[in-house]
Parts: sequence; C-alpha cells; structure tokens
Amino acid sequence: MRLHELLDTDELGLQLLVGPDTDDGRLDRAIRAVPTIDLANPGRFLAGGELVLTGLAWWRQDGDAEPFVQVLARVGVTALAAGEVEHGRVPDDVVRACRRHGLPLVAVRPETSFAAITEHVLRRLHRRDVGSLAAVVERHRLLLADRAAPDSVLELLRLSLGLDVRVLSATGRQIAGAHPPLHAKTAAALAARYLAARRACEAAPHRVTIGNRLYSLVPVPGATGPAAELGDWLVVVEADTAGWPATDVELVDRIVELLADARSAHELAKTALRDLAHRALELMRSSVPAEEIPVRLRSTAQAVVSGVDTWPRNQFVVAEGEWQGRRIPATALRLLLEEALIQEDGPVPVTQQDIAATVDGDQALLLVLLPEPALDLGHAALQRRLSAALTRWLGPTDSVSVGVSSPVADPGDARRALDEARNALRIAHAAPDRVTVRGPEDLTAHVLSLLPLVPAEARRAFADRHLGPLRDHDHRHRTDLLHTLEAFLGCDASWSRTAARLHLHVNSLRHRVARIEQLTGTDLTRLETRLDFLAALRAL
Repeated sequence: MRLHELLDTDELGLQLLVGPDTDDGRLDRAIRAVPTIDLANPGRFLAGGELVLTGLAWWRQDGDAEPFVQVLARVGVTALAAGEVEHGRVPDDVVRACRRHGLPLVAVRPETSFAAITEHVLRRLHRRDVGSLAAVVERHRLLLADRAAPDSVLELLRLSLGLDVRVLSATGRQIAGAHPPLHAKTAAALAARYLAARRACEAAPHRVTIGNRLYSLVPVPGATGPAAELGDWLVVVEADTAGWPATDVELVDRIVELLADARSAHELAKTALRDLAHRALELMRSSVPAEEIPVRLRSTAQAVVSGVDTWPRNQFVVAEGEWQGRRIPATALRLLLEEALIQEDGPVPVTQQDIAATVDGDQALLLVLLPEPALDLGHAALQRRLSAALTRWLGPTDSVSVGVSSPVADPGDARRALDEARNALRIAHAAPDRVTVRGPEDLTAHVLSLLPLVPAEARRAFADRHLGPLRDHDHRHRTDLLHTLEAFLGCDASWSRTAARLHLHVNSLRHRVARIEQLTGTDLTRLETRLDFLAALRAL
C-alpha cells in the first residue's frame, strides 16, 4: 500500500502535517509494516518501509523529537503517524524535526485507533506475503517483550491471514487470541488431547479433530520437570499446519517465540507469588507473634500485590490427591490448582495475581486474595469449579481432596484459618467423589451430626466438663465468659469480627479468651478444641 492511498482514506481522518515541498515521490512510498513504537530509541526494531505509529509517550520536552526522528529517517521508514491523545496535539518539536529530516508526518486524531489504521493497511497487503508478516511478528515480539501482550499480534494474523489463533492453558482456559473463545467443552477436549500427546512423547504439532473442525496444537516452550506439562501453554491454530510451506511454518515459529517471551513473564510473576506463600507459611509455623506477620511480609507483599502494605484478606486452600494409586506430587497439584482457580468473570473474580501458592510436604497450599470484604470463595461454588476443571484429568480411581478456610481478614486469624483448612481437608478425604471440597461449615456439621448418637447423660457430662468452669466463674464474678465463647465460635474464631460483635477492643477480647483458656485448661487456637466447645454448647 502507498502512503498517499492511506491519506486518501476518509474514514481514518488522517492529517498530513509534514509532506514534500515538491513532488519527489515520498507520498508514493510503499508501506510494508505498521509497528507501534513508544521507545525513545527504536532503531534496532526497524528495517525500513514502515509506517511507524506512536502515541508520543517518549516525548516530554523540546529536543526529545530530534534523536527519535533522526533514527527513523536514517533507517528509511515511510512515514511517522503520531497520536494526539497523549498531548492534545502533535508537538511543534516533532513537526520541526520531521521537516528537518524530510520525513512525512501524519497526525492521528483521538477518535481514530491505531488498531483501525493497522487493520486498514494489512488488509491491503498481499494476503500470503507470509515471510514479510513473519518479520512483522518478530519485530512485535521484540517491542512487546517487556509488556508480554501477545493479543495484538494474534489479532494481526487473524485480520491479515484469516487464521484464528488462540493460546490455551493445560486446563483449556483461553489466555490470549481470537474472540469469541472456543466453547468450554471444545477447549477442554483440545487441552486433554494435548496433554495425552505430551505424555506419549508425540511429535508436535498435534492434529486434533473436534466435530468437523481440524485443529493444530503447538506447545509453547517453558518450564521443565515432573508434571511440568500441567502448567503448559499451547497454541491452537484452526487449520492443518502439517502441509504448510516453509514460510507459513516460519510464521508459526515466530508466534511461538513471542508467546514464549510472554510465558516467561507470566512464570516470573508466579515465582514472586509463590515466594509470598512460602514466606507466609514459614512465618505461621514460627513463634513470630501474629501481629508481626504482615510486617515481616510487607516487602514481599508490596512487590507482588501493588498497593498492599498490610495483611491481604485471603482464604487458604489446601489440597492432596491420589493418581494411579500414588500421591499426586504436590508441585503438580499446585500447578493444576493455580490454573483451575482462575476465573476472571465469575461472582468472585480470581486472577493469576490473586493466587499465591506453595507446597508443604504432599500438600499444595494456596492463599487466594479476595478483592472485596464481602466476598468468599464458598466451598460449594469452589466444588463446582474445581470438579469441572479437574475431573477430566483424573481416572476412575483417582481423586483430589480440597479443604478451604473461612476468609482471613486479620493476621491474628491466619494460623487458625490454616488449621481450619487442613481439618476440612481431613473431612474431604472421607468423601467418595473424585473431586471433593470441604469448608469450615462442613466441620461443624460433621461434629454436630454425631451428637444424636451420644446418650443424653453422656452429652450432659461432656457439656459440664467443658463449660462448667465458665458457668461457675460467670456466676461468682458476674462475668460474661460463656457468652464471649459463643460469640468467638460463632465468628469462626476471628478476633476482629468477635470484637465488633461484642463491642469490645481486640485487646480486651484477647484477655477474655486467655481467661477462658486458663479456666478450662484448653487452647482455643486448636480447631479440635473449638469443635469440642461447639459440641458442648449444642449439647446443653
């Protein structure tokens, strides 16, 4: 496409600010590529013949334009198209620099998107000029390496070649690519077929037919190690690439390289989050006072969760699994749960940045950050989500058991919540389903379901043994320890929620609970103790 043809396109509304003083043919130059560049020194990404789109993020003051434009002119770009959104208009400094170097300059009005210009140009390029397009993709790979945003390049391919290209996770979740996404069952079937091929060491690309559609699946290079394929990305091309010519295969190779860069950035973010989970677990095991935990985590949390410098409200998720008669390696289960828990458009949105995961022996341990105080993952909703994501990977005798805590809003509740999740996991182990999720309400129901089986006299004796010291103390000293205990258990042992319910300062509540523990000779940080007291209260 020629520059003058682009300028004559009325719907784009482009304005030529700097053009040739004479008819020297510069407006007849061909446009061979349309990169978007906002780097101060773009030379290494250009080969000549480009229409360079820029939002002018690199321009801050007079003099900034000269080195930028000088590089463009030296390389031999066709023209510079500058957006007016960043500064309200194209700065005079840019106009003067383009005039000095004889580089055509085009103003792009705010209502015209760069995507619209790119689409218009690429639709007019030769549809099978794949070698040139592969170069475009390679340049975009270099430009986007720091931002890890492959969607724009995949969209260029769709518009120019008519190829629907998507990137899926090992659970079938769409990470990038054409919209609308594949049907959930189709995506899951493709991911399952991909994993089967990987485990059978079949050579890529893998050809899969779903219904009457043929797909080619290509792995994106990434992590290695046991069960590493559970964290894989795969490129899905809605075509048979087996018979493609070398130039077309080169195009796919460039796409995969770009996606490998994006995956590296993705893995780096997950590594930081896993470090947060690991440090949190170590602190909860230590003798560090609960109120010091967020202080110890602060430097990590600030690096991982932007703007969070206190304990982030979260829920603990603990899981174990059996696969072919053996324990599922905790690292594999962690990978699978990290992926399966992501649901960006659900009632409780969960993104990759909301999940900090680690392993503890045979268990996968995840901290899921909750975006709003009123939200709760809910073990019933989580049961449905994980069943849909995990069942397809499990054989008839395989299983995954999951325990979930109640939300943790205060670091003082962290150890209690982790204990709660692990005890819910024990209840989940007893279920016959392949995927079972249990939460704190299941623990209560489990204990209370046993009470009718206990003789009335034994129930009264049990209640007297646990609650008698508190009743006697309340009667003699006119205290309210029994009511405090009921409120504490009713608030899932949360210090902040119990203090609010009783209209007490947290320190006053701590003194009361310490007195309850002293009188009864118990430790209310232990879930077993709290369940005993709960059963005693219900046995009255």
